[in-house]
Amino acid sequence: MPVYMLDKDTISFPHPTLARRDGLLAVGGDLSVERLLLAYTHGIFPWFEPGEEILWWCPKERFVIFPEEIHISRSMKKYTRSHELKVVLNRDFADTMHRCRIKREFAEGTWISDEMEEAYLRLHKEGYALSLEVFEDGNLAGGLYGVSIGRCFFGESMFSERKNGSKAALIALANTLLENRFLFIDCQFHTEHLESMGGRFISWEAYEQMLCRGTEE
Repeated sequence: MPVYMLDKDTISFPHPTLARRDGLLAVGGDLSVERLLLAYTHGIFPWFEPGEEILWWCPKERFVIFPEEIHISRSMKKYTRSHELKVVLNRDFADTMHRCRIKREFAEGTWISDEMEEAYLRLHKEGYALSLEVFEDGNLAGGLYGVSIGRCFFGESMFSERKNGSKAALIALANTLLENRFLFIDCQFHTEHLESMGGRFISWEAYEQMLCRGTEE
């Protein structure tokens, strides 16, 4: 499959099923609110190294967490009983995203560049991106951010300031989404950590059906 080159002046994408086997669909374009919304509502997302051209991905198999299937281990159940946990939505979106960036830069490198931070802050201001933070006994323990469209949530990144912080944030997110009848959390790529929390692969066909239902309501 070829990789499609996008024009900055035309907000469009090739059909998602035209992505290569590794999931890469297109290169170029921009990170405008309009293009990002078009991408996410078609199962496409940007992921690229700082300084590179923008790369747009659409894996054929999707790794998702269904909110009702979030896995809470015995150790996490013990943790939640041992601490006073407070969940806050949109405490400070820019700060949460930057903490995700700093933690990843220190550990393994990150795709969260200045350009990405600015783009997702614009999405947040338009009401299409949110952050969630968990406080443990009054101290910030962890958080995450992602894109929220209709009843679909597209996870971007997490951070921990204390042990179990990101796990607590993901569990809190799943519970919040379940209460609001969200259909799924799109994890984008597989990790063992997310699999341990209940993530699993589904087919593109199943994902596309849920995506259409969730974004059109």
